Amino acid sequence: MSFFAAFVKGKCPQCREGNVFTHKGTNLKKFREMNDNCPSCQVKFESEPGFFWGAMYFSYVYSVASFIIIGFFFFTYSDDVNLSWYISSVIAFTLMTSTLSFRLSRLLMMYIAAPYRKFKGNYLGKR
Repeated sequence: MSFFAAFVKGKCPQCREGNVFTHKGTNLKKFREMNDNCPSCQVKFESEPGFFWGAMYFSYVYSVASFIIIGFFFFTYSDDVNLSWYISSVIAFTLMTSTLSFRLSRLLMMYIAAPYRKFKGNYLGKR
């Protein structure tokens, strides 16, 4: 499986086979639950206490980017921008994509900020 496909599907960064999260992102009660170790290769996802605190920086970048993009569309395609419409649309977008933001930030933390966790398999499934 390619890097991008494994990232999008939420697979382990080391073997690209085991699932990082226990439930789907659409399950609003359990979308935060993660496996402690990869079910396939047994690598520990949280390598040290507080490892995922760094994921909030990725989440912050995602939020700021969405604010800027929504603001760009509001101020470009509207003649008279009402600030309350802008704020309410930003809040609605943030709430609708909060599960996506949570998962993407954790996966980015594991895939990018942990360079020691390199892919150790091959694309044919043989080891």
